[in-house]
Amino acid sequence: MAVAAAAAAGPVFWRRLLGLLPGRPGLAALLGRLSDRLGRNRDRQRRRSPWLLLAPLLSPAVPQVTSPPCCLCPEGVHRFQWIRNLVPEFGVSSSHVRVLSSPAEFFELMKASCLSSRVDDAGWAVMFLLIGKQGQIRVAKRRVVMASLYLGTGPLEQELVDCLESTLEKSLQAKFPSNLKVSILLDFTRGSRGRKNSRTMLLPLLQRFPEQVRVSLFHTPHLRGLLRLLIPERFNETIGLQHIKVYLFDNSVILSGANLSDSYFTNRQDRYVFLQDCAEIADFFTELVDAVGDVSLQLQGDDTVQVVDGMVHPYKGDRTEYCKAANKRVMDVINSARTRQQMLHAQTFHSNSLLTQEDAAAAGDRRPAPDTWIYPLIQMKPFEIQIDEIVTETLLTEAERGAKVYLTTGYFNLTQAYMDLVLGTRAEYQILLASPEVNGFFGAKGVAGAIPAAYVHIERQFYSEVCSLGQQERVQLQEYWRRGWTFHAKGARAALPEVRCGVLCHLRTAESPGEAVGEDGDSTDQELLLRTDRLLVNSLPLCLHPAALASLATSLPCPASAQPQSPTGPGLACGNGLFF
Repeated sequence: MAVAAAAAAGPVFWRRLLGLLPGRPGLAALLGRLSDRLGRNRDRQRRRSPWLLLAPLLSPAVPQVTSPPCCLCPEGVHRFQWIRNLVPEFGVSSSHVRVLSSPAEFFELMKASCLSSRVDDAGWAVMFLLIGKQGQIRVAKRRVVMASLYLGTGPLEQELVDCLESTLEKSLQAKFPSNLKVSILLDFTRGSRGRKNSRTMLLPLLQRFPEQVRVSLFHTPHLRGLLRLLIPERFNETIGLQHIKVYLFDNSVILSGANLSDSYFTNRQDRYVFLQDCAEIADFFTELVDAVGDVSLQLQGDDTVQVVDGMVHPYKGDRTEYCKAANKRVMDVINSARTRQQMLHAQTFHSNSLLTQEDAAAAGDRRPAPDTWIYPLIQMKPFEIQIDEIVTETLLTEAERGAKVYLTTGYFNLTQAYMDLVLGTRAEYQILLASPEVNGFFGAKGVAGAIPAAYVHIERQFYSEVCSLGQQERVQLQEYWRRGWTFHAKGARAALPEVRCGVLCHLRTAESPGEAVGEDGDSTDQELLLRTDRLLVNSLPLCLHPAALASLATSLPCPASAQPQSPTGPGLACGNGLFF
């Protein structure tokens, strides 16, 4: 993804890149392929403009709802219930949903969830604020599940590993030992980078607790054979990655885009949604991570890897057979959870046992009526699972006049389909991007240092087209900037006129829509990811992320004669909402 994006910066970048890779004809050929593809994309861009307004008509129709509308859903929500035909639908009370505002809160919550004895007074204050008026902190006793791109190697990451180790020790020393299981899913290529890496950080846990700890390393099936031998570290990560970000402790779940690395615990702004005591959701994500883990390589105590018995090897075995087996394993989890939730919805949500939130709080033993719906959207294009792509394109197609859509990404790289939908529909769009200074690659050495400029180039190409179509009032771009910080938040938020007191949110874990979908089936764009849609209809605020109070956004001016210009001066403040 990074190489492909950087390629768009132009010939100067390519000469610099190829000059750094002498004697690597295989990699040069790969980069040449990317360059050819980018050239074809530019040609398509020149030809597509007259057809933009036909985009909604050419897109697939919204799937029909096969089950009767839920009487509990507010007016306007019924139009989204077709999603339950694709993925499980989870109804929860918004009182169980908390939005964290900073990397420090995210880090402290994870540590405190792992181990209560390591929480000091400040930690207790943070946990009391987040979890509510319970008087005590829940600690992991049954399961800890962590899925991330990688685990860093610094002191903060070591502190997190130490928390896991102490929790495992405590589970064995208790008067009644618990059956605590720890499952960690990472990407193979990113987790194996360097001599000290994610694998070496986790080896002590595997060696001390082999029956309780599982570490799975997803390896893309597209990185194999000669390609695997020729492409060096870092560059091999452009072929495909594991990008699910979920952190689960017993029945509570943190959905985020943050990796397990020091900057994500300190000064790299992301978004984090904490779902407290949501057993069905925790069960689903546990099953999903287990399924992806089963088709991944298993880290052993001697730092070797093995496949699960009976599973096709991801890069040594037949690729078609591997992808077919992986598709079945993941889809079994999705379909099983979907059927289970449909039955639960019919039996529970349509019964007379539901109470109002106030009555439920007084009774203490019955669940309140749900006002938040969660749809986990899965995109695993190597396995021909494209649910996220289908739903996202449908939602963008159905965005009507009066709707306002907020998109945010640290790495702007829309697919052609998404770009046509943004330019061809009638909804207003406000797009929040990372300024070059808060891009994670800003100031990096070598090729990586050119990546921020590459994304600026893509951004200005897009905005130039916006202005050439006279749509700069409807489609607005802003850049996030915060001194000493980097920006990693991804996703979307839609304020829909037909859903009163509500907002539709996308929580994205892919770095960009282009990376999520894998345009033209090119493996450099394919990535394993998970994204969650939540329909928030009552007590959650429209702007969910107060951390943006400390940020500034600059609006890009419309370029004269459709020629992009540099952003000028401080523009609009982000207010109190960092849009998902």
